[in-house]
Amino acid sequence: MSDAAALLSALVAIPSVCRTPNGAIVALVRDHLARHGVEAAILPGPEGDRANLFATIGPRDVPGIVLSGHLDVVPAGEGWTGDPFALRQVGDRLVGRGAVDMKGFVACLLALVPEMVRAPLARPIHLALSYDEEVGCVGVRHMIARLPELCATPTACLVGEPSEMRPVLRHKGKVAGRLTVRGRAGHSSRPDLADNAVHLAADLVGLVRGLHEDFVARGPFHDMFTPASSTLQVGVIAGGTGVNVVPDTCRIDWEARAVPGTDPMTIHDALLARVAGLVDPLRAAGREVAVESEVLSAYPALDLPDDAPLRSLAEAWSGHAALGAVSYGTEAGLFQAAGIPSIICGPGRIAEAHRPDESIGLADLDECCAMLRRVIAQQS
Repeated sequence: MSDAAALLSALVAIPSVCRTPNGAIVALVRDHLARHGVEAAILPGPEGDRANLFATIGPRDVPGIVLSGHLDVVPAGEGWTGDPFALRQVGDRLVGRGAVDMKGFVACLLALVPEMVRAPLARPIHLALSYDEEVGCVGVRHMIARLPELCATPTACLVGEPSEMRPVLRHKGKVAGRLTVRGRAGHSSRPDLADNAVHLAADLVGLVRGLHEDFVARGPFHDMFTPASSTLQVGVIAGGTGVNVVPDTCRIDWEARAVPGTDPMTIHDALLARVAGLVDPLRAAGREVAVESEVLSAYPALDLPDDAPLRSLAEAWSGHAALGAVSYGTEAGLFQAAGIPSIICGPGRIAEAHRPDESIGLADLDECCAMLRRVIAQQS
C-alpha cells in the first residue's frame, strides 16, 4: 500500500460515527503529527466527548491556507459485503466506510505531512479536522470561532470533499428544523372532545409544501443549480399510538436548501410566520393546540466568484477546470462566512458516499497527493 492507503486503512479502522465520541481518531492524527514534529491543538466541543484538531506547519504569524476535512462518518447501515470498518482492496479500489467521505482526503493530508515539514514554507499550511460534519457541520463552528487565537487570518480554505478533483465554486445552504405539534388526547369515538395533533400536523405539511412551491414558481433562481430555486421538503412525520386514540403529539422534520444569496434562516423564519398564521387563530378560538420549533442544523451557501484568485489557484493545483456548483453541502460555506475565501476540491466521487461498500480509487489518492504537493510548492 502507498502511505496514503496505509493511513486510510488506519483511519477507517476507527468507527468515528457522527454523534459519538471521537477521541480515538483524534489521538491517531495527533500522534502521527507528533512523530513528524508537528504540534496539534485539540479543541473540545461543548458535547465533552468530541473534539476538533487544528495544526499549523510553517510560520504561524503569516496568513496561509487551511486544508479542511472532517473525521466523522455516517453509520455503516446494511448491505455491506464485508466489514465496513476494515479497509479492503477490490481491484483498484479501496472499500470501507469513510473511504471517500472523507477519510481519503484526510489520509492524503497526513501522508504529505513529512513533505510539508521539509518544505521551506513562506506561508503556513493549516490542517483543520472537524467532528460531526455529517449532522449539520457542528464541530467546525467551534473551531472557526477559535481561529483568531490559533493563527493569522488565513487567505484561503480548501475543503477536500469528494469532487473528482474538480474545484467547486458553489453549493446551496441548508436549514433543517423540527415542528412538534401539541394537541389534546382523547377517545376516537369523541374527537369533538380532543384536538388531533396529526390533523394539525398535516396542515403544517401543506405549509411547507406551499412555501416550496412559491420558491419554485417565483425564485430567486440561480442557474448553476438543479433545481434552480431554493427548496423545502418534509422528511419525517411521527405521531399517534393507535387508530382509536386521538393523538396529542406529532413531530415533523423538515429541510430547506437555499440558493446562494438567500440566508437559509430567512426560509426558516418565513415558514414559522406561516405556522403562526395558522395556529394563532386556533388558539384564540380556544383550541388546545401549540407548535414548538427547533433548528436541527444550518449552514450557509458557498458562493465563490468566478473571477476569484482562489479559483485559478485551485485549477492549477488540481489540473482541472472548476465546476460551477454541486448539490451537496459542506463546511466551506462556514469558512466563507468567516471571511476566508473557500473552495471544494477532493478525491473520489460523491456518488460513492453514504452507501454500502463505499470506495475510493487508488488513483484518486495519488491524484490528491499530487495536488497537495503543488499546494506545498505554492506556499514555499
